[in-house]
Amino acid sequence: MGYNLLKGKRGIIFGALNDMSIAWKVAEMAHAEGAQFTLSNTHVACRMGSVTELAEKTGATVIPADATNLADLENVIKTSTEVLGGKIDFILHSIGMSLNVRKKRLYNDLDYNYLAKTLDISAISFHKVIQTAFKMDAMNDWGSIVALSYVAAQRTLYGYNDMADAKALLESIARSFGYIYGRQKKVRVNTISQSPTVTTAGSGVKGIDGLIDFSDRMSPLGNADAQDCANYCITLFSDLTRKVTMQNLFHDGGFSSMGMSMRAMQQYNKSFDPNEVQMED
Repeated sequence: MGYNLLKGKRGIIFGALNDMSIAWKVAEMAHAEGAQFTLSNTHVACRMGSVTELAEKTGATVIPADATNLADLENVIKTSTEVLGGKIDFILHSIGMSLNVRKKRLYNDLDYNYLAKTLDISAISFHKVIQTAFKMDAMNDWGSIVALSYVAAQRTLYGYNDMADAKALLESIARSFGYIYGRQKKVRVNTISQSPTVTTAGSGVKGIDGLIDFSDRMSPLGNADAQDCANYCITLFSDLTRKVTMQNLFHDGGFSSMGMSMRAMQQYNKSFDPNEVQMED
């Protein structure tokens, strides 16, 4: 059931690939809440993914673009304002990729050309999106820009590799540009630090299944899934959060505040001799 939280609002959603994508779920929820929006992903993703299906379902226009290319971004924003009939109220940046992860290069053996691409695609593209919208004066006052992050920006997690550096940069960009955009245009900029989520991109992270299980055992509310994240994004796009900006908002079932949970400890202790370790309620 929708609440019309985004009735009359216009947006751009970057990164929807298939129905496993968080951006896909956000698009579905934004549509249900009354928003109009465009969808953007790379030319290859638009050809190989299911974006056309999503566009038909939500009445969206697909605008292929390389989010690291300024000319492409200018076209996305210009075309979006034309198609939607006015300035933009919200933008979702759901973009991330690491060639070092894909090529199984360890963090102490990074290919620096790959690292540069990781940072450009996964973080600097966020700055490019915001800067392009800012220079084109494309956002309505009290608009909202959100990017998806992960707790590895603050804490070391095995296997997350150079994506952790990218997420740290992503969150810094939200703070730095959030100040400027908020001061001059009342536009708010935030990141959501989501639970590890089964997506096409996330499946490339080493040990993702074990990581998902661990975080679920650690979190008192369990992992937040893609649909949960979409719900949270909608609140940040809505007028209910007009004074929330420059924040990294943890959406992880409580994982980020935990040191050790009973469920995780019980699993850990299974590796020991049960005669040596006694668990209490």
